[in-house]
Amino acid sequence: MAQEGNWFRFLRLNQHVRLYVLAVLIGLVVAYGAIGFRLLIDLVQTGIMGFGGENVASQAAEQPFWRIMLAPVIGGVIVAAMLRVFMKDRRALGIADVIAANAISNTRMSFRQGIASAVISATSMGAGASTGREGPIVHLGATLASSAAERMRLAPSQGRTLLGCGVAAAVAASFNAPIAGVFFALEVVLGHYALRAFAPIVMASVVGTLVTRAHYGNFPAFIIPEYAIVSFWEFPAFILLGAVCALAAIVFTRSVFFVEDTMVKHVPMPRWTHPVIGGLLVGIIAIQFPHVLGVGYEATDAALREQLSLTLMLALIVFKTAATAISLGSGFGGGVFTPSLFIGAMTGSAFGIVASMAFPELSASHGLYAIVGMGAVAGAVLGAPISTFLIVFELVADYELSIAVMVATATASVIMQQTYSRSFFSRQLERRGLDLRGGRAGHVLQTLPVGDVMSSDYRTAREDEKLAQLRVKLALSPHGTVFVQSSDGTFVGQIAPHDIDEGTFDQDLEHVACVADVVHPAHQILFENDNLQKALSIMDVTHEDHIPVLDNPETRKIVGILHHRDALAAYNRALLDERREEHGD
Repeated sequence: MAQEGNWFRFLRLNQHVRLYVLAVLIGLVVAYGAIGFRLLIDLVQTGIMGFGGENVASQAAEQPFWRIMLAPVIGGVIVAAMLRVFMKDRRALGIADVIAANAISNTRMSFRQGIASAVISATSMGAGASTGREGPIVHLGATLASSAAERMRLAPSQGRTLLGCGVAAAVAASFNAPIAGVFFALEVVLGHYALRAFAPIVMASVVGTLVTRAHYGNFPAFIIPEYAIVSFWEFPAFILLGAVCALAAIVFTRSVFFVEDTMVKHVPMPRWTHPVIGGLLVGIIAIQFPHVLGVGYEATDAALREQLSLTLMLALIVFKTAATAISLGSGFGGGVFTPSLFIGAMTGSAFGIVASMAFPELSASHGLYAIVGMGAVAGAVLGAPISTFLIVFELVADYELSIAVMVATATASVIMQQTYSRSFFSRQLERRGLDLRGGRAGHVLQTLPVGDVMSSDYRTAREDEKLAQLRVKLALSPHGTVFVQSSDGTFVGQIAPHDIDEGTFDQDLEHVACVADVVHPAHQILFENDNLQKALSIMDVTHEDHIPVLDNPETRKIVGILHHRDALAAYNRALLDERREEHGD
């Protein structure tokens, strides 16, 4: 009993060991969460469409047209109701929200909304919405990890690591890809390769993989014939394919936001009707092209096996892009990774057929180009070429194609980033007013609230006080500025010596005139929930060294003062902490 007590005491006191144990548990829980998510999709699909399984296109083709058309409409009604009841912003959550939680919320995520969002996304895909299941699974894994970190009262750095564990386990469980899970968590969500975080994330990813392999077996998501590069002269073709895939990724991304904006600004109907309208449009497309329904693995696999015609693949590029844009833009839940794999496979295979027509002796099979295109489009959309390359490599389990996939994915990612945006997720966050282009340094600025850095060394005066009292307070103010409040404490403005005329403190006036007669509006103000990025930007533009800090825009009571030197010192300390975390110090 004594030894057992010593073990639990050691586990409680040793933070590193505790983190490793939590990583294993998170990997286990998230893996079963991913399995449950897939089962829920299948359950909804069976109830609404009348059949289960991932071979949606072939089974949907055997159904009456009205059932295929109405299935997404029914799903839209259910999704609209759940969005209205459970989701504060009337939208399902995804990977962008995980990135934001890591960047600005110290990994805090709502457990209730995370679970509700997973159910909404599963319902969407089960009803035929053209979205991906990996994004919702990643968000679910991050939600479970965030809840565990909050309950265990982990430090912010450990909370971020545990969030990465949840993401890695989700990706690994979803794709049977443990290596890709690790790098996706580090590259896309955490934004750095912290040495201290690496080992726990690896453990969570491995556990997630082992659990899903125990239930579904150990095999890649796509079983394809062996393809080989015919000639090194094909590499210019792979670069050109990367450019074509970048165009496909840009069109895909822009289409989603175009539909979203159109629904909000130009559809004269209540917002709850948007998923219903979107479901009807997707259902109409699916009557002729059932390949667009749901996750779309069956059609992607057919392209990889060279079982689709050039005409059909060109059509599917257009209609899958449209169906996914309509689904996501109208409010259905789901991700963009699987649709980008679908579009990439069609784009690559169609490109391969054309290349084979032009140079038959130098071109490999178009199934090989489908694999390369799959990685290039997905890498550009996600803004994560390393993770995407590893995911595709583990999906097809073919090392020989790795160089071609790397070349095309890098080309597509560079073109996407230079001409449109770093990724689909960064564009989502920018549209919500959150710019994370500053990397980890920008993350640091956005996670430090002004309220944690402000000082209390300031003087206040009421606007009904006499100038004689003001003169004394100005003399005692450490920074030569007095902040003025109304009788109920509301902030009115400020007074500095250079704001006052020479004759203001005339002995005949200073006992008669009031502070309200000489107060000036503050050039700039901050609220205690503002972040240091906003504060330093204002200070850089206005050259103000001291800015008053108010509690909130409603009550507007002064609670502190932010000094430029204190803001820079806090920023420097946070950067040093980040550096120590990355290097495992």
